[in-house]
Amino acid sequence: MPMDDDPKNTSRYRTGLEVRRSVLGDQHVDRAVDAATDFDRPFQQLITEAAWGTVWARPGLSKRERSIVTLALLAALGHDEEVAMHVRATANTGASRDDIREAFLHVAIYAGVPAANRAFRIAKEVFSQMDGAPHA
Repeated sequence: MPMDDDPKNTSRYRTGLEVRRSVLGDQHVDRAVDAATDFDRPFQQLITEAAWGTVWARPGLSKRERSIVTLALLAALGHDEEVAMHVRATANTGASRDDIREAFLHVAIYAGVPAANRAFRIAKEVFSQMDGAPHA
């Protein structure tokens, strides 16, 4: 593919990679990029450009606010691995544990108690890891 057609050379990709790193951390993004194969590389490029370079890079909501919205949506949809990843990311977005609790309380009312229960359990496990304590 000619260099000009490489999606990694687009402004949206570069912005997305910068935002993705600022939220998820260099280690996480490096692992995702390094693990990409010919099969899923287009997917990694898509999420870098669309999620991170477009939605997360927009003005209007802070990273903290986007983090809270993202956690509520992921919890409501039952995307457990993504919930855990975005709970860890709150260390970079400024969303507090109180913010997370409030988001999950909304999930309980609008998406169901089982979804919120699972999200609370995941968050507690992640907080335990982040705090360096053994899981219960």
